[in-house]
Amino acid sequence: METKAAVVRRRSLLGAGLAAVAGSAISCSAGKAGSTWRFFTAGEAETLDAVCAQLIPADRDPGAREARVVNYIDIQLSRQFRKHRAAYRQGLAGIDQTSRGKLGKRFVELSPEQQIEVLNAVEENSKAFFDLLLMHTRQGFYGDPRHGGNRNMASWKMVGLPCPPVRGREHYDQTKTG
Repeated sequence: METKAAVVRRRSLLGAGLAAVAGSAISCSAGKAGSTWRFFTAGEAETLDAVCAQLIPADRDPGAREARVVNYIDIQLSRQFRKHRAAYRQGLAGIDQTSRGKLGKRFVELSPEQQIEVLNAVEENSKAFFDLLLMHTRQGFYGDPRHGGNRNMASWKMVGLPCPPVRGREHYDQTKTG
């Protein structure tokens, strides 16, 4: 049988441990104060979202913005696309710099027609970054939603693809025959 003092000490110890865990979690996220982004700053994500919305615009079907392509790229820059981090930092800054130089405003403040004008200039002057951006936008739009893009299977529904079965379920979903 435990004494009352032993229970109180254990609770104090658990409380101190939880406080330490909470404190470390706060300190890990302190650099991004309330940000939902893993790699991007809020401004970079806003610019990239506007760019992706021009590359794959919504019409009667959702576009890149609705499919959350920026989320896909952000996640992948903290995983598989790590080697492209500098290109994104420089490239997105370059898009805003081109936008300000040509039209005196940030890219996200431009009309859709003006955004296309800026993107044409970026494609002409920074072909490698533009091609990388286009490739990642397509991957985020058409890829498997489990990687962070193609929200609600937007592109798959658009092209008429059925929802693929969950891996490993085929064995259990088959009906028994004879």
